[in-house]
Amino acid sequence: MVDPLGSAWSGTLRTILLDRDGVLNEKMPEGRYVTAWPQFRLLPGVPAAIACLNQAGLRVIVVSNQRGISLGLYSAEDVETIHANLQKELAKSGARIDGFYFCPHDKQECDCRKPLPGMFHQAQRDFPDITPATSLMIGDSLSDIEFGRRLGMRTVFIEGDPERRKGGAEKAAKQADASFGSLTKAIESLVASTI
Repeated sequence: MVDPLGSAWSGTLRTILLDRDGVLNEKMPEGRYVTAWPQFRLLPGVPAAIACLNQAGLRVIVVSNQRGISLGLYSAEDVETIHANLQKELAKSGARIDGFYFCPHDKQECDCRKPLPGMFHQAQRDFPDITPATSLMIGDSLSDIEFGRRLGMRTVFIEGDPERRKGGAEKAAKQADASFGSLTKAIESLVASTI
């Protein structure tokens, strides 16, 4: 079987950037948002997949558009509470996220809403050794794939639940370097190609 991520990754990959909703947890129907921890449902295999990345010595960072904050549906503090609870849940499987970054703005209000690069630059301020050449973006929307490609990263598209996909999924799958049904499948392939 051909390795869709390429053996060129061997020894060079340092950072995995993950979208959140639809990659780590169940995506809400389009137009709805995860507003509190009780609505946050981890997808099967996610803790083990992240633990696998941690054990491989890779930094794991979440970059998530959270437009619901600008719409007044929940607060930045609500998002931080969700992420704190996610860390506790992951810790039960020996897994952790190294950094969380989210954009609280509506469209065209900032430089941090994906596909714009602001969250990557925020992460670089906290982790100065992050570079696009040693990073991989994994997401389930066109804006995720465009975010990675604009920065010069390799990208992986997560197909996810067909009924909850955003528009542009087919284009995203074509633009991405690889496409998988779930984060678990992507990480299995990635780790096999880098270790």
